[in-house]
Amino acid sequence: MSHVEHHVSSIKLLSTVFGGLVFLTVLTVLTAQLDLGALNVPLALLIATGKASLVVVIFMALRWDNKVNTAIFGIGVLFVMVFISFTLFDTLFRGDLSNTVEGTIQEQMIKEEAMKSGTPAPSATEPSSTSH
Repeated sequence: MSHVEHHVSSIKLLSTVFGGLVFLTVLTVLTAQLDLGALNVPLALLIATGKASLVVVIFMALRWDNKVNTAIFGIGVLFVMVFISFTLFDTLFRGDLSNTVEGTIQEQMIKEEAMKSGTPAPSATEPSSTSH
């Protein structure tokens, strides 16, 4: 069985990546202070993806590892991006409650029956006969 030697990164490379991580962390803190509206979450995810990529590629040595591992990691990232996209699409419609109606289902059924029979429906402010 052959043994592949582990790649040893230079101090200069590791220091450069560390500096990049510190810069991206400072950028994260600065952008968190800004109100960018709908761009807050995508920008935070973009910065976090950059930091995670630096860690995985350099510190975890994926750059020098077997290409199958790189492909598996890439597929995993793709799936995470798809799932996060679905979540972000869902949050676009969280405030859309214009399709809701007032009152409980039971109150709606009473109003519908009253409309069918032609009698006036009891209002929500009148005390009901069941609240004894």
